[in-house]
Amino acid sequence: MQTKQVKHFISLITLIAALGGFLFGFDMAVVSGIIEPVRAQYGLSAAEEGLFVSFALLGCIVGVAFSGYLADKIGRKKVLFVAASLFLVSAVGFSLSGTYAILIVFRILAGVGVGVASNVSPLYISEIAPADKRGGLVTFYQLAITIGVLAAYTSNMLLQRHAVAHQEVGDGLFHWLFEQQVWRGMFFVSVIPASLFCVLLTIVPESPRWLAGNGRNQEALEILEKISGEETARSELEAIKQVASQKSGGLKELTRFPFRGLLVMTMTLTALSQFSGINGVIFYGPTILKSAGIVTSDALLYQVILGTASMLFTLIAIWKVDTWGRRSLYLVGSFWAAIALALTGLCFMYGVNGWGMLLCIILFLLFFAFSLGPLKFVIATEVFPMHIRGRALSICIMTMWVSDWIVNLLFPIMRDDLGIANTFFVFSFFCICSYLYARKNLFETKGKRLEEIEQLLTISKAHNHVES
Repeated sequence: MQTKQVKHFISLITLIAALGGFLFGFDMAVVSGIIEPVRAQYGLSAAEEGLFVSFALLGCIVGVAFSGYLADKIGRKKVLFVAASLFLVSAVGFSLSGTYAILIVFRILAGVGVGVASNVSPLYISEIAPADKRGGLVTFYQLAITIGVLAAYTSNMLLQRHAVAHQEVGDGLFHWLFEQQVWRGMFFVSVIPASLFCVLLTIVPESPRWLAGNGRNQEALEILEKISGEETARSELEAIKQVASQKSGGLKELTRFPFRGLLVMTMTLTALSQFSGINGVIFYGPTILKSAGIVTSDALLYQVILGTASMLFTLIAIWKVDTWGRRSLYLVGSFWAAIALALTGLCFMYGVNGWGMLLCIILFLLFFAFSLGPLKFVIATEVFPMHIRGRALSICIMTMWVSDWIVNLLFPIMRDDLGIANTFFVFSFFCICSYLYARKNLFETKGKRLEEIEQLLTISKAHNHVES
């Protein structure tokens, strides 16, 4: 197979796998336009509203909890199909639900789909990507999340405007979904990408690394020839088989050197990236921007602006992660994200409103989008052995969701009790912590095959055992 054909094949299956990231972003962001009308229609109390939002997060945690084990047990592709099916079923079910209790059930299912996709999609992409392109391709998953977020904000805004312009009495399913109770239509839109994900997964191959690790060497070789070319496929298969033959311990391996330290490192970097306050900035973006003195009543338009900025800035990570390296990007991004957040806090403290404050927020999104945002996925998919990679990644993603829950829970409290300026100073502090921790602990993995990284860690483990 020619090099051009190889690139096209890799691009195609990366795009398909990244649909999991798109649906992840869409399902989490679409709620911003749904909460208010659902609360009004069902007369929800504050507690019930909180349950409506938090149950999706509960579903995410459940999805992450079992997806790593399943991905190692039955393969990456099958678990991706589980995620796609959950997205499709929850989109249809949520849109047509009649009672609040049924809404909660399908919101949980959507959360499970998000949890599964957030774990298995980057894992799969990392295992089919060539070493010199792996960082960019895994980062493309983060780009897909930002595109999903932007798509949700944009469709929410357009559907809301359509509903306002068509207030006349009508009948039929379309009128009910997209005009009378437009919040249902907002969620129903995700049926399109979810259906596409289900169909396209039929042409996606299984991870060759998972196949080789389970003794299906001929199938692995055929796929490696498509993604690496015939010349390097056999040598790459031999390297995978050699590493796979050394597996032992399963999940218990994560408690031993050097993997215990790697797990602590990836969990810490993941938690600190979320403690930067990115979800506070995104979810409460309209409130923040209104505080900046830019007068408008269209809150959904604000979200489109922030979503567009986040998506565009993620392209920098795709462009540079395999040339500048993971460590360099992480250090530069985390340091300047801290500066941008501190400047935002100073703007609030000294009443600097308008475009000056908006620029500080946009700068934070810029630095987050090419460092703290995508690189936690890249790093977590690279540093663990194949036989525990799925479960190790699931622990890291679980850390992300728990950290998100903490930020979402505390942001309104911090905003009201500490003040918005001090809240941004706290977020800036965590970015500095992330910079200092990465500077001490993060090592470079760019350009190395997953098996090379694993062999280096194995040598380190053996050396430590001899010394002890």
